[in-house]
Formats: sequence, structure tokens, C-alpha cells
Amino acid sequence: MTLLTVWADDDPATALVRTRDGEEVADELKQIGVRFDRWPVLDLPAQPTSDEVLAAYAPQVKHVIDTEGYILVDAMSMNPSDDPEWLAKAAQARQKFLAEHTHDDAEDRFFARGAGVFYLHAGGNVYAVLCEAGDLLSVPAGTTHWFDMGSRPDFVAIRFFHEEDGWVGSFTGSPVAERFPDFDTLAGRD
Repeated sequence: MTLLTVWADDDPATALVRTRDGEEVADELKQIGVRFDRWPVLDLPAQPTSDEVLAAYAPQVKHVIDTEGYILVDAMSMNPSDDPEWLAKAAQARQKFLAEHTHDDAEDRFFARGAGVFYLHAGGNVYAVLCEAGDLLSVPAGTTHWFDMGSRPDFVAIRFFHEEDGWVGSFTGSPVAERFPDFDTLAGRD
């Protein structure tokens, strides 16, 4: 179930807001220009291909493309394994997104399965959105943020892009992300 936690960016020990109520999550995020929505969760194969995910969610994907003008859409998945090669790949993938960054493009993500945390740094606060299956988060271009998929990533997500280059981050160099609870802590998996 979705969890939103908000802290002052200089006080990660004191939660200003902590809610699992979808309407409250949407209202809080709307104040910083971020859209939060819920879609029905559909059955997918155990290890779905990008095409299988996009086919299952075709009407929803089409609606987002039609309303937001995206030109590139894909689905990515991380399925846990004890294989050392997978563990190294997962750690490398996680590290790529943990530092605070921005994008010239909006970042829309739908979680078809599993979970991940988007941390949004706006207006002197950090908003941690623990997204789970059924959650769609739309982060406007230029929003300072980072993402944590956890130490054992397990998710299927649809990604939307306005540019064919896909994910391109501009890193801020700020250590702010290091001060806040990580995915494993927020999800109760530590």
C-alpha cells in the first residue's frame, strides 16, 4: 500500500506527514506539482516481457500517451535472484538512481508489480513516495529527486518518455539523499 512520508530537508528524524491514504497522498503531492494516480493491478506472467506488460495495460498507456504526448514507452522489471551476477547487476542499477538528480523531461512511472521509493526534494521538504503495484507517479521536468529500488529490487514498471534518449539525469552533487531512510527501511524490509 502506498506510503507518503514528508520531512523538512534538514530534519530526517521528524516526519511532518505520514499517510497511506491515497487521496491525502495525491493532495500532498499536487501541492508540489506531482500527479499521483491509481490503476487497477492486472495479472502478468511471472517474468513478463516489456511487450507483455504494455499489452496488458494498453488502454491506460494509450491514455497517458494521448494526454501527455510521450513518444517512448517501455516496461522494465527486476525479479529477485540469488545468482551473484544478478545481485551485482541489481546493486549497480540501484546505485545509478540513489543520488539526487533532475531531468529535462517529466518522469512518469507506473508500478504494475512490486515497489520502489521516489524521493522528491521540493520547497524545503523531502517527499518519500513508496509506490507499490497500481501506483502511477508523474514527476514534472526539473524536479529534484532520487529513486531507491531497495537492496533486493522486485518490481515491474512502465516508463514514459518525451525523448527517444530515455532516461537522462543531471546530478546535483548534493549528499541530501544519504540522510534519509532508504527503501528497505521505509518498506520494513531491513
